[in-house]
Amino acid sequence: MRRIILCLSMFVPLIVMAQFNVDRLIMIGRSALYYEDYVLSIQYFNQAVNAKPFLYEPWFYRGVAKFYLDDYVGAESDCTEAIKRNPYITGMYELRGLCRIRQKKFDDAIADYDMSIKYDPTNRGLWYNRVLCKIENKDFDRANADLDSMMARWSDYSKVYSLKAEVCLMQKDTICGTQYLDKSLEIDPYDGETWTVRAMISLSRKQWRDADEQLGKAIHLKPNVAGYYVNRALARYNINNLRGAMEDYDKAIEIDPNNFMAHYNRGQLRVQVGDYNRAITDFDFIIQHEPQNFMAIFNRALLLDRTGDLRGAIRDYTSVINQFPNFWTGLHYRAQCYRRLGMTARAEQDEFRIFQAQNNKHFGIQKRWSKEKTLEVRKRSEIDMDKYNQMVVADEPIVEHEYNSEYRGKVQNRKAGEELMPMFSLAFGQAANGVRKYTAFDIELEKINSLKNVDENLYLVCNRNPLSEEESNRYFALIDKLSADIAAAKSIDAARPLLMKRAAAYIQMQNLDDAINDLSAYLSSDSTSAMAFCQRAVCQSLMNDFNASHGIDVRIKAARTLEDFNLAVNLNPASAFILYDRANFHAMKKDYARAIDDYTEALRIDPNLAEAYYNRGLTRLTTGNREEGIADLSKAGELGLFDAYSIIRKFREK
Repeated sequence: MRRIILCLSMFVPLIVMAQFNVDRLIMIGRSALYYEDYVLSIQYFNQAVNAKPFLYEPWFYRGVAKFYLDDYVGAESDCTEAIKRNPYITGMYELRGLCRIRQKKFDDAIADYDMSIKYDPTNRGLWYNRVLCKIENKDFDRANADLDSMMARWSDYSKVYSLKAEVCLMQKDTICGTQYLDKSLEIDPYDGETWTVRAMISLSRKQWRDADEQLGKAIHLKPNVAGYYVNRALARYNINNLRGAMEDYDKAIEIDPNNFMAHYNRGQLRVQVGDYNRAITDFDFIIQHEPQNFMAIFNRALLLDRTGDLRGAIRDYTSVINQFPNFWTGLHYRAQCYRRLGMTARAEQDEFRIFQAQNNKHFGIQKRWSKEKTLEVRKRSEIDMDKYNQMVVADEPIVEHEYNSEYRGKVQNRKAGEELMPMFSLAFGQAANGVRKYTAFDIELEKINSLKNVDENLYLVCNRNPLSEEESNRYFALIDKLSADIAAAKSIDAARPLLMKRAAAYIQMQNLDDAINDLSAYLSSDSTSAMAFCQRAVCQSLMNDFNASHGIDVRIKAARTLEDFNLAVNLNPASAFILYDRANFHAMKKDYARAIDDYTEALRIDPNLAEAYYNRGLTRLTTGNREEGIADLSKAGELGLFDAYSIIRKFREK
């Protein structure tokens, strides 16, 4: 019995260590996920899954990473594995539901939302998403039942009424739909989707000016939805605002380069204004993506005919005639091309077929060209060659919805916009600043890089790109090599630069805990290193941000972080980058006055530090100092940070 107890006691530390390592892997993976290193985070979660496949967390978080990488099949599979291990977590059903929505598997998504609502019946977003799935399935009765329940429970939720109006519109009840829209706009007049549904009703009634005005309000509230511009272009076209319609089609294609209706209708509009060559490029795009789109092929044939490419026109006419042998308009145009090329026999064959068709009442009479005909439209799925010159509209009114979820869109989209440039941190290799190379110089790093046992130089970089799988594997190998070199070092002086280098590798791998440990070990042998104090503060600041996002109190850690920054500044007051990093810390804590002072001092030391101009500009705009803020952003753009110009434009529009 004593021997058995002794053996068990020997294995207990190993079990505890294994559990600790897996927990650490999951935590590091979540940190990498938070900072958008999706591929790297998957690497960590892979290790956790291999070590402890019965834990649900690594499966779930790996699914989150795959979702952000648009791997919806893989994300769905990982969520399924996580649910098998713990079927009581609402978020896992919600994420799998979103993955299934992206794959158009609406029945399966509804089943997931049923389970989510079972465990969290008061979550309004889950009800909203389930209704959207039922609408996609054309299950209007069940959708209406859910909407009635939602209106009873959340009577002040404007989106419920706009969805109810949309269902009414799909059921051809525009009067009822208008009433619900009025109620929705009364509660929230700043909902772009509601204005879009209102515009759909106006379009269906051919109230073009009303539709133009309503879609204008929707675009003002949600300026990056391509469908809004396509629909407004149709309204503008019908009130003869051709310039405005063309601008809307251009904007729709800028947002969604593969938008079919925008390309097709812009091509038709270019035909009408005589811009034939550019119209050909639009129809080329359509035909490239839909080789059997004979409407587009015939339109391109007409344009090639007008621009002198007769053989290309004959090729396209022939493709259409082979598919529609009784389309005598196509035969007429092809005969004309044959005559211009001197191919009289073939021209006469086509003309004889036309003569036969005109004498045969079964083929009917083609409608003549008129002004009224140019304003007619056809549905996208409608194949009628006599409507080759008409604009295209969707088969059914479409309103683009956003599903309610913390996973909606990408992490980078949630953080995009008026965000500060990040802190300078250690890295291997330089990073591009805008369109030019910019090397951040630091005397301490230069001394480390000049040592003989350092085979790869360290740099300070502000923008670090997410790692690929190949790069993350290289860093894993580098850390192993550095660990062996540190263990074999014969003196602390020999190990010190290797510690700094391994800390940089850990930073690249989002392993901030181990990076802090290496920097602390470095400082234990050299307490005068400003770089080590600064980088330890940078790592701790990143950890604080991550922990705070999970509801952890980080006030004590934040105080220690500021202490490290202060020590770094005192040891090297001439370093613009240390001052810049401390300024970022102050700005994150909303201590804007100190942040501006540090940015200003950093710029006094290095007037070419574009990131400091950029961040000081944003900070000044935040505090209401508009004129100086825009001037700083302008200077940042001049130095190569061209994102600054988009921020300037946004604030001027505001």
